[in-house]
Order: sequence, then C-alpha cells, then structure tokens
Amino acid sequence: MPLTNSFIGVNRRSLVLGALALGSLSLALAKDEQTLTIQVWKDPNCGCCRDWISHIEKNGFSVRVMDEGNPSARSELGVPLKYASCHTALVAGYFIEGHVPALDIKKMLAQKPIALGLAVPGMPLGSPGMDGGVYGGRRDPFKVLLIQKDGSASVYNSYF
Repeated sequence: MPLTNSFIGVNRRSLVLGALALGSLSLALAKDEQTLTIQVWKDPNCGCCRDWISHIEKNGFSVRVMDEGNPSARSELGVPLKYASCHTALVAGYFIEGHVPALDIKKMLAQKPIALGLAVPGMPLGSPGMDGGVYGGRRDPFKVLLIQKDGSASVYNSYF
C-alpha cells in the first residue's frame, strides 16, 4: 500500500506541476497576443507616414505618434543614415525605419534576432504607405533590411 500511495502522490504532484506549467504558458501566450504598441516619430505633414501608420494599425498594432523628433529618434536608436526614410519607429526594443510591411515586423518579433531592427531605405512605391491610389498602382521592387549592431545589413525580405 505505501508504494501505491507514493505513486499516487507523485502523480498528483506531476498533475499540479503540469497545471502550473500550463498556466504559465497560457499567461505567456496571452501576453504575446496583446496589442503591441509601436512608437512612431514623423513629420506632422507627411501623408505617406499617416498611410503607413494606418497599415500598421490594420495589422493589429497600437500606434503612439510623435509629430516631431524623427532625426533625434533615428540617432538615439542607432539607425545608420544610409538606411534612413521618412519616419522612424520603435517596437519591443527594435527600430523600424521607413515603410516596413507589418508582416515583416511580426516575423522579426517572433524570431527575436540579435539586431537593431528593420529598414526600408528611401520611399519605394508599392511599399506600405506608398501604395495608395495617388501613386497610380505603380510598384517598385524593394528590400526589407535587417540591420545589425555593427551597422551592417542583410536582406530580410524582398518585394518585386
């Protein structure tokens, strides 16, 4: 009988520990599903920045907009000038420079690479925010770059 009681005790303990682990996992998943806030620094009169922000919001992000300080934010976040665009953002410790598609941001946040962030240099037509009717449906190929801490970049995604 002591063997049985001991066996039942281990099973109960395993069940309790398993339930605690599942509870922790549930909390972690719930946290991941919460809306992430992206801080965006932009010019107050920039229409393409507003359109990119709309794209980001439609893809489940919350946005906090600062209508000034883009060059300062870019400098403080370590964005090399050669990758600059019209707006700079920060999400979960990563910078987002320019018209980066929301799907690439989500992919990076899931992968958590050791990097500074993502950039789409310039303002390529067809990228989010540069794709409205005012552009007549024109699309230029562009690349999303993953920027490393040493300032180097690799292609994270390509759009043609």
